Amino acid sequence: MLRGPRPRGRDPLPAHPQGPHLRPHRRHRRRPTASLPESLGGSRNWDYRFCWLRDSTFTLSCLLRGGYRREALAWTGWLLRAVAGDPADLQPLYGVEGQRRLPETHADWLPGYENSRPVRFGNAAVEQFQLDIYGEVLNTVYSAVRAGIALDPATWALVASLLEYLAKRWREPDEGIWEVRGPRRHFVHSKVMAWVAADRAVRLARVAGLRGSLGHWQALRAELHAEICARGWSEEQRSFTQYYGSHHVDATALLIPRLGFLPADDPRVLGTLRAMERLDDHGFLRRYGDVRDGGTHELDDLGGTEGTFLACTFWYADALAMTGRADEARTVFARVLDVRNDVGLLAEEWDPTAGRQLGNMPQALSHVALVNTAFTLYGTRRQGRDRSRNLAVA
Repeated sequence: MLRGPRPRGRDPLPAHPQGPHLRPHRRHRRRPTASLPESLGGSRNWDYRFCWLRDSTFTLSCLLRGGYRREALAWTGWLLRAVAGDPADLQPLYGVEGQRRLPETHADWLPGYENSRPVRFGNAAVEQFQLDIYGEVLNTVYSAVRAGIALDPATWALVASLLEYLAKRWREPDEGIWEVRGPRRHFVHSKVMAWVAADRAVRLARVAGLRGSLGHWQALRAELHAEICARGWSEEQRSFTQYYGSHHVDATALLIPRLGFLPADDPRVLGTLRAMERLDDHGFLRRYGDVRDGGTHELDDLGGTEGTFLACTFWYADALAMTGRADEARTVFARVLDVRNDVGLLAEEWDPTAGRQLGNMPQALSHVALVNTAFTLYGTRRQGRDRSRNLAVA
């Protein structure tokens, strides 16, 4: 278990997830701020005033589990309009109105927050190849269908075209969920999300009667699963690794049971969960970067370090709960709640040494992870709800 300060006894929940603090909107902006640093004086300063496709599944889960079906329908509609067209043109992020051109520039005349340069506007990640987004989109479509949201024939055609394109490109390295500014790699999480895309397509095909494609998608799913287990798992480390051939761990591996890739009681899941202690920094989890090495990493070309990642710490609480360690999960959950600011908001990261928040603020992913973890640990106000309808989303 992560070691850190005990919670100070604040409210176990800031507000019930169905309460007024969840303000749905059909366009989900990751953050309203730009270039707030992940390390004071460093260069990890990004413009996040856009809509990331990978955030779609997290957001849709919140809306549906909170009972906001109309808002979930609106959000799904925005997503499907944004990604319509040639799958080769799919972007990791879009403007709030669906804009595709988001060039990254440096405002060299600005000193930056506490002299953290450069100040960036726009985001070059829009040009990256991020394999995981295909799984995120199809997971969102699948979640919407499970919730009873009817999808038109054009959407079913989109599912088929995305899988056809994915089948051609899943063997390629990519920049991954963390949008590294360095060499592409075969990230394990990217491959798992490619498996999610195939798995959700198989499930959707059964619902829609697309029997002609079912066999092909089942074969793709099986091939992905076999390769990930063979190349993404390290017997030496007793955990899934960050990328093929790596000795490092990555917090995204905590999502493996939540996504349905392996059951929570699988020894590989349990081993990976134990390995996450290498990312433990005073009771909070880093995305990657072994704390035994000072939390630094050479994954990209930027150098330096960053704070602990709050969403990843919530994922750790989820994984603990799924593996039968509910009390520990609640302790981790409460610890993160304890670092909220005076109005209950969270940034992207937390510096446990300086005792301050880092990165863009407020961070939507942190709050979406908070709500989903709250549902995992405490359920909803609806009594006797049908647990079989819980969404298989991150």
